Amino acid sequence: MFDKPLKSFINGEWRLPATSTDTLDAINPATEEVCATVALCGHDDVDAAVNAARAAFDGYSAMPLNERIALVEKLIAVFERRYDEVVAAISTEMGAPYDLSYNSQAECGPGHLRATVKAAREMQWEYDVGEDGRVVHEPIGVCVLITPWNWPVNQLATKIGPALVSGCTMVLKPSEIAPLSAQLFAEFIEEAGFPRGVFNMLHGTGAGIGDRLTSHPEVDMISFTGSTRAGVQIAKSAADTVKRVSQELGGKSANIVFADTDLEAAVTRGVLHCFENAGQSCNAPTRMLVEQSVYDQAVAIAGTVAKGVKQGDPMEKGAHYGPVVSKMHFDKIQGLIQVGIDEGAQVVAGGTGRSDGFDRGYYVKPTIFAGVHNRMRIAQEEVFGPVLVMIPFKDEPDAIAIANDTPYGLAAYVQTDDMVRARRVARLLRAGSVSINGAGQDYMAPFGGYKQSGNGREYGEFGLRDFLEVKAINGYRA
Repeated sequence: MFDKPLKSFINGEWRLPATSTDTLDAINPATEEVCATVALCGHDDVDAAVNAARAAFDGYSAMPLNERIALVEKLIAVFERRYDEVVAAISTEMGAPYDLSYNSQAECGPGHLRATVKAAREMQWEYDVGEDGRVVHEPIGVCVLITPWNWPVNQLATKIGPALVSGCTMVLKPSEIAPLSAQLFAEFIEEAGFPRGVFNMLHGTGAGIGDRLTSHPEVDMISFTGSTRAGVQIAKSAADTVKRVSQELGGKSANIVFADTDLEAAVTRGVLHCFENAGQSCNAPTRMLVEQSVYDQAVAIAGTVAKGVKQGDPMEKGAHYGPVVSKMHFDKIQGLIQVGIDEGAQVVAGGTGRSDGFDRGYYVKPTIFAGVHNRMRIAQEEVFGPVLVMIPFKDEPDAIAIANDTPYGLAAYVQTDDMVRARRVARLLRAGSVSINGAGQDYMAPFGGYKQSGNGREYGEFGLRDFLEVKAINGYRA
């Protein structure tokens, strides 16, 4: 059982805020009932956590790599032993259905940690250059990690794992509206036996402690996942002290469907992928671009798929979708669906209002819009819900132009039976990752975006490098 309210973890101790008495209730989005209460930290708690991380840095960064890896392997073992607790926490705090929580959301924890360990063992940490030079990689220092609610464990693991392996110390600020999985992760780190001060966690709001964290003079690096709007503010806050800032931000990913593909399979796969996690994934394929000759057929397939989608209790097993995370988010999505209607887009499935059959919970109707062009707000703004827009294109250059006509560049998808075309189009899309014919994201492949989708890369060796400085030692072999 969790403490009420949830405590923060500072310098190896579970603590209530030093002076603040403010709390915030986290709401189960399926029941609209309180599932946790967090004690909100203030600026003095930020200083205590950052100072603890700074004090721990010299000792932890000097620990041999194999010893740091051994501690992370203990963390993986603890996580796997308490796996079911994580599954329940995710489904409770943010509404991911049990199957998604078990097979994907929770699995990202040990999955990413194992990939980080593998990458660390394979990476060339030092090597000779030129006549007498040596290149070495060293931990960057004290890191602030700010994680979102939509894939909570995924983002914890992709930040904490590389930071721990690299020899950094850190302060985590998880999402205050979905704090349960982070609370468990902190318990796992404590149980694994990391030195005091290496890992610290603060519960708090962005408004309350965000700027204090990101502008703190003793912080060397910030890794943030969230909205582009918040990312801009974080970059500005960090600029005065020239911190490294790595960000994974918003997306409006195009899914290009060519006429030569298996249309039913490609459209079905695209719709279901868009709706996964109730559409609350930054890399969701939310713009389906379909070749004009098969556009009407694709719209009909998409409508049928959407109307057949099931929604249900996140705690129950089965192939269904859950609610979106909060009342505020539900209202935002409803507003954007209405915008699409007002813009003249055709509602093929779904629409405004709570999903049929639910008298509570933030269940959004899975919605398909046809007759969309790329100047519409619903084609440009990130809805972050189960809403798909379908846009026709004339030919390959037109598809590429529409796909790239967005401020975002996180992910893109291509569906075609012509692999020469698939590879050619993939290279021309301005996105950090491109998936061909339903291929998934590998734990070792880099993940991150172009343009307003962020900077830096996570996963595998690419994630490790974000937490490392590169030093040249000249005269090393003289």
